[in-house]
Amino acid sequence: MLRSRLNHITKNIHAANKSLSYSTKEVRKVPMIINGELRISKSDTWIDVTNPATGEVISQVPECTQDEMEEAAENSQEAFLKWREQSVSKRVRYIFNLRQLLDKKSKEIAAQITEEQGKTLKDADGDVFRGLEVVEHAASMTTIQMGESMQNVSKNMDLYSFREPLGVTAGICPFNFPAMVPLWMYPLAIASGNTMLLKPSEHDPTASVTVAELALEAGVPPGVVNVIHGRKKCVDFLCDNEHVKAISFVGGNRAGEYIFQRGTSNGKRVQANLGAKNHGVVLADANKEDTLNALIAAGFGAAGQRCMALSTVILVGEARSWIGELTKRAQKLNVNVGTHPDADLGPVITMDSKKRILDLIKTAEDEGCTIALDGRNFTLKGHENGYFVGPTIVTGVKPHHTVYKEEVFGPVLCVMEAETLDDAIKIINNNPYGNGTAIFTRNGPAARHFQHEVDVGQVGINVPIPVPLPFFSFTGSRGSIRGDLNFYGKMGVYFYTKLKTVTASWKEDDVTAKLSTAMPTYK
Repeated sequence: MLRSRLNHITKNIHAANKSLSYSTKEVRKVPMIINGELRISKSDTWIDVTNPATGEVISQVPECTQDEMEEAAENSQEAFLKWREQSVSKRVRYIFNLRQLLDKKSKEIAAQITEEQGKTLKDADGDVFRGLEVVEHAASMTTIQMGESMQNVSKNMDLYSFREPLGVTAGICPFNFPAMVPLWMYPLAIASGNTMLLKPSEHDPTASVTVAELALEAGVPPGVVNVIHGRKKCVDFLCDNEHVKAISFVGGNRAGEYIFQRGTSNGKRVQANLGAKNHGVVLADANKEDTLNALIAAGFGAAGQRCMALSTVILVGEARSWIGELTKRAQKLNVNVGTHPDADLGPVITMDSKKRILDLIKTAEDEGCTIALDGRNFTLKGHENGYFVGPTIVTGVKPHHTVYKEEVFGPVLCVMEAETLDDAIKIINNNPYGNGTAIFTRNGPAARHFQHEVDVGQVGINVPIPVPLPFFSFTGSRGSIRGDLNFYGKMGVYFYTKLKTVTASWKEDDVTAKLSTAMPTYK
């Protein structure tokens, strides 16, 4: 019956899309989800969503009206009051259903990602799969939400704690992982008894709406997962609304710092993953072929638009002679539309992003760096209006150079040099970010020294992108995160729950004790 209702809703949206036009060319309208219904917003302000490979407007996403946002928040609160009473085992059954649907529709979702975000289909498949892994982790909520207990802490007295849901939570998502990041957020939130108000990126919202829509198809009751759209006005609403108790955010520093400050000032719990400058340290004894491939893949995959991209290489000692071979491998990368079967990387997300990346490369050149491989003039035949930047390698980079201090978020690899491993560690620790790092070596003691001394949350040893599996947590640190509870894993469950501790005394007899106003002690 639910499937029939969703089909009816989808038909209504298609009909509405045919009747609405906000530009000279009709494009599809991205729906909201409120109270289990996919709706077209009544807003008079719509944001163009473009295909980065062509520059063509393919859809429009609304700046939701104040009334729509308030309705969504109220509905989330109403749904929470019922949803929190569902048994954890029943909530988990919906998560199992969601997992099956995501697996079934993963190719469809990947195609949506490639169209709106630009990444290759293979990379988009990975986007969905890494999100699906978090869904699988959420399915273990029957054990990971357990509290603790102890009997007989004193005579006839027991002590126990349990984790309760917070209420309405919010998720503010980035453009670079439109399926994975929403799946970092709402499955754990709802499995632990909360409801979620999700705001996708305005650059590529369709896949995020789809993964939220699948919650309805999985049987999750209306209002448990709602979706609204917009930019700053929508973000401010989530930071200010009285029903929202916690906010999860992944994105850039400027927005993340703002959300953390505004959200926490309103008494909300906030976890915000921010920017990064991830270093790959290469020792001369490393497996050369494997290391060079890892550096290229981790530096240029997804056109460098990953917060865990290895955007900076530090060549230590004799490994400094590897620059030429690194450049030759990067030259062989196939820059193409994401649907091309041999594409290694696609375009960047917007024309503004492309311009910023080109400006940073120019700044590096002006400041004395060497552009060993220059991708600024890359064009793809037949896609001249696409937002393509070719692989670029900048050598001679020092800590004071702008291209190093800024998170480029594009296919630009900075190459630095160090005499010793300790010199490389000092460079990393002096950088304000702490998301991820990696070392490439066959030397076990050197690797152990590195993992102990480096001040970064996630360390790879011969692993270029050390994003942990979901039963651990995403543990970026220092300037890369605000808030003290990380994403997914146990920390993710702790973020979406609050601890309640109960001290209980059950006396068998009607004991009359002497009244005392002293601080009670349990002996």
